Amino acid sequence: MAETQFTPRVFSGAQPSGNLHLGNYLGALRNWVRMQGDDFETIYCMVDLHAITVWQDPAELRRATHELCAGYIAAGLDPAKSILINQSQVPEHAQLAWIFNCVARMGWMQRMTQFKDKAGKNAQNASLGLFAYPALMAADILVYHATHVPVGEDQKQHLELTRDIAAKFNHDYGVEFFPLTEPVIQGAATRVMSLRDGSKKMSKSDPSDMSRINMTDDADAIAKKIRKAKTDPEPLPSEAAGLKDRPEARNLVDIYAALSDQSVGEVLAAYGGQQFGTFKPALADLAVEKLAPIAAEMARLMDDTTEIDRILTRGAERARTITAPILRQTYDIVGMLPPAVI
Repeated sequence: MAETQFTPRVFSGAQPSGNLHLGNYLGALRNWVRMQGDDFETIYCMVDLHAITVWQDPAELRRATHELCAGYIAAGLDPAKSILINQSQVPEHAQLAWIFNCVARMGWMQRMTQFKDKAGKNAQNASLGLFAYPALMAADILVYHATHVPVGEDQKQHLELTRDIAAKFNHDYGVEFFPLTEPVIQGAATRVMSLRDGSKKMSKSDPSDMSRINMTDDADAIAKKIRKAKTDPEPLPSEAAGLKDRPEARNLVDIYAALSDQSVGEVLAAYGGQQFGTFKPALADLAVEKLAPIAAEMARLMDDTTEIDRILTRGAERARTITAPILRQTYDIVGMLPPAVI
């Protein structure tokens, strides 16, 4: 039997939980933008169904969904090149997720480290949705027959589960219907750390706003946070090996390298031997140049969300031209009557 050929297609998404920051941009959004082009169809999602696995204030969830979409667009995701969707507006995600709930095994879910981390010691009070989260993530990907997913190290386990679910479905029904999606692992230089503690990841949950550069920060805020970023008294080394055991210095150099599309070695060749009093202003100027226009465009889009709503409505329509036939075929394979067309 000939191997099934799938359209090269990328899917990824983020939760609309507010406070997009530099780590999200360098670790995900910028890479998503670079994947737009002729090699793949690209679909990027605001995963609000995942967000409600823990309590969300309804008004804040709506605002955060709009803000996340504004961040996508401002960062360079083009609605003409990529399909931008809000997860709950494409019902096939949830419909396929139920089928995958019946394919996945309890033991698989119990091994998911993210559930253990998020539920903590009070797992009995966690929502069923939080436990079943990986099956919905698998449905998000496979309802598009996505062949590639850009993921960070913390998401590799979930993608492996997606592959397990696809393989079990194909085996159980004797088909080659779902692809075994391949990960696209992002590089180490995209790991952005706190500006106040170089040993911790930059995070929206950090109580100090000075620990992160928000994608909504204006030029003055960006420059101020970099000027006040924690450093050490030593000058920058001339080679990357000299950054060992200097987490704050390493973080600022990594940020400069990522924003300037240079290697760490190239940055240190230019700034090695110089003090942070020279390097920080250069980094601040670079960050303002790259990030302030994104903040300005986000502010414009959030001032009147009509444009965002129009883009998401059109995105859902385009998405469903892919997802509806795939779900219909899934129902047929399982032996269910076809879904109603409304």
